[in-house]
Amino acid sequence: MSIAHEPRTTPIHWLGELIVAPIAAAGDFALFAWATIRWLAIKWPRSSVLWPNLYQIGVLSLPVVMVTGGFIGMVLAIQTYDQLRLMHMESHLGSVINLALVKELGPVLAATMLAGRVGSAIAAELGTMRVTEQIDALEALGADPVQYLVVPRFLGCVLLIPLLTIVADTVGMLCGWLFSTSVLGINSYFYWHHTYAYITLFDVYSGIMKSVFFGAAIALVSCHRGFQAKAGAEGVGTAATQTFVYSFVCILFLDFLAGMLLSQIYIWLYG
Repeated sequence: MSIAHEPRTTPIHWLGELIVAPIAAAGDFALFAWATIRWLAIKWPRSSVLWPNLYQIGVLSLPVVMVTGGFIGMVLAIQTYDQLRLMHMESHLGSVINLALVKELGPVLAATMLAGRVGSAIAAELGTMRVTEQIDALEALGADPVQYLVVPRFLGCVLLIPLLTIVADTVGMLCGWLFSTSVLGINSYFYWHHTYAYITLFDVYSGIMKSVFFGAAIALVSCHRGFQAKAGAEGVGTAATQTFVYSFVCILFLDFLAGMLLSQIYIWLYG
């Protein structure tokens, strides 16, 4: 009588899995993103489905975004003031703080905070629906889960994360101005004068455009991780953790690509 033996995992098997698994995951994510965009082009969600998601993503995120923006502005004032004072350029403090806010730190840090608050919540919610077979029930009833569950959340992130970034930039600029004038003794006139002199509308628009892509990345990653959640409470927790990590990596990668592209556009426009 022959005894069946399980095949041993050889280095070739391990190497093949190491190469194939990321490619398969990337392909599955690309198909998921394409299905979301296709449904977005075919049919927008009903207002009764969209508005609750807008409230969860936008209104409930205002406190954390405002606190983040305010402390960013004050921290930039503290860290920059000493360096500018050595060069006797304290009056330029406003331009440094506000330029860093609108171009880089405002969009990136606001998106990072929203990846933790919004993205993890979406992944946990959809992961729970996957584990409890609610998504399977939607499919059994003939509804497309991507249209019903993903598209409203995708729209909410793409539409509201740029607005939340504007709020973070505004609060950061005001807090930086208040701290610089009341604590560091910077003249308010020169603070805003150098801000207007060195910051262009292109800088403001570039930060807002970055946040649009950050919002899309957060929505797609969080929904995809939620749909792929494994069974049990541990699977849902893993999906929420992976959402934040993957979203943060996507934010940094998109910021790098957008920075290179926008710098070339700026050179083309302004020489």
